[in-house]
Amino acid sequence: MKLRQAKAVAVAAVGTLALTACAQGNAGGASDVEFGGDLEATELTVMGFADPDEIGQVRWDRAADAIAPATIRPGEGGFDIQAFLAARSAGNVPDLVYFNRADFTGTLASLGALMPLDQCIEGEGIDFDQLRDPAVAQVTFNDQVFGVPEFGQVQLVMSNTDLLTAAGLTPADIDGSDWESITAAVGDITVHDGRLDVIGYHMSLPGFFPLYVASNGGQLMSDDGRTATIDSPEVVETLEWIMDLIDKQGGWGEVHSFIEASDRWGEGNLIATDTAGALVEEQWYLNVLMNNTPDIPINATPFHSRATGEPIALSTGLTWAIPVGAQNPQAACRFIATMVHTDSWMAAAQTRYDRVTAEGNAFTGLLTGNAVADRMIRDEFVTGTGSEAWDRSIDAMYEASEHLFFIPPTPADQEFRAAWFDAVNRVLAGNMSIEESLARGQREGQRALDDGWARAEGLGD
Repeated sequence: MKLRQAKAVAVAAVGTLALTACAQGNAGGASDVEFGGDLEATELTVMGFADPDEIGQVRWDRAADAIAPATIRPGEGGFDIQAFLAARSAGNVPDLVYFNRADFTGTLASLGALMPLDQCIEGEGIDFDQLRDPAVAQVTFNDQVFGVPEFGQVQLVMSNTDLLTAAGLTPADIDGSDWESITAAVGDITVHDGRLDVIGYHMSLPGFFPLYVASNGGQLMSDDGRTATIDSPEVVETLEWIMDLIDKQGGWGEVHSFIEASDRWGEGNLIATDTAGALVEEQWYLNVLMNNTPDIPINATPFHSRATGEPIALSTGLTWAIPVGAQNPQAACRFIATMVHTDSWMAAAQTRYDRVTAEGNAFTGLLTGNAVADRMIRDEFVTGTGSEAWDRSIDAMYEASEHLFFIPPTPADQEFRAAWFDAVNRVLAGNMSIEESLARGQREGQRALDDGWARAEGLGD
């Protein structure tokens, strides 16, 4: 896990046997392809991109026009790695794949399933200098780029200021920089009289566990992606703190049931109903709250590092990639280049801005993975909501996007995620002690990394 400034959930683990069975040689496939020239009139296929919102649809339409005389057929459903590997074994890969870059890039690149994109990037003039460094790092494996990233997710602390004020607290008391302060706040805000009525601090677990570990100065693996550190002292201390917070709110069973029963997507959300002091959520949830309950007592801040006091956010997002064996990689590359071009992002943002303002709401910004596009969108379309609280919350999103860390890609992306994810889940469910579960996670995580790297390096021989 690497901490860098910008610019400088359930897991379906993929078995080692399945990956080994589908492995077919080292990365390659671009050396005899000329990018940037005329295109052939073929139909492109895509896996992982389906049912887009206006941000996706506007860019899709522009990219589809850009690849003429080639055409493109939309995919169905999300990316399915098992289906992809099966198609690869059958010699019938799609021309484009679209997936969560943290979940699959290292695994697929290590199998030789993805085309290195250096020539594509140069031929189509994709400006990687505009992209955020952590996003680029997440699609880089063994010093080669295997994807073109788009979108960026950051985590924010979204608080109910009425509940904070009633407890004599401010948003700074719960921004992550002081764990003891958060613990005290949970005790002050939580209402539990035979049942949980008001939750003090919703942490979005287990998915955001790496965020809290990083806040504590720890990491789940070494920077080179070869050594698991799931049972390090910093990780143990983090999970101990988390469990203390959960116990103060009635235990995991009650907390989880309370969250699951809430009206997350509607007018009865936890902030609007005064039933949560604070939620740690990704920034897109601001859109949900604004569209459904614009008058709520909201304040969002970046999550802060306990170790440094500075903002911190786990970099996540999506990526486009071209499989080895794609029938028309030239058209696929031009499609990607158009999807991520700044002009396409601006056109998409304009469409959303027009829609939300026509509905009487405010545009809350967009994180594209492209720092230049983010800045242009913010300057052009984030014109103010009429509420200081909402304006501060949107500013917090942009601030968090400048303080990103990432988990490096490895040949065992999903297996390693499963190791720490399952370790946290066992503790949350009360099935194993913190020390025992993290020790087991450490063994499983290290074995996954060792097996993955051995497999990858064997393919390269």
